[in-house]
Amino acid sequence: MKVIIALAVLISVALAAPQRDADAVVTRYVSDNIGIDGYNFAYDTSNGISAQESGQVQNAGREDESIAAQGQFAYTGPDGVRYEVRYIADENGFQPVGAHLPVAP
Repeated sequence: MKVIIALAVLISVALAAPQRDADAVVTRYVSDNIGIDGYNFAYDTSNGISAQESGQVQNAGREDESIAAQGQFAYTGPDGVRYEVRYIADENGFQPVGAHLPVAP
């Protein structure tokens, strides 16, 4: 009897665990390769994830040539809160900004 109760509890705990949204699909995708010196893309998924980014070549043809990008992404966390991050990525590194991110002193 104890084995049956333990098994029933184990099964109910497993079924109560949060399920992953493995069936999420892309609902919108936009991509614009604007030539050799830039790009732009954006997408949304059925589970609420969204992202957008654009970038361009800096110092084209020089030894210090690089790509500078800016964009944002958003998702709903396991706690039900919507998280949004805006960022710049350039020669100074990845610089994210979001209400939930700590700010350097």
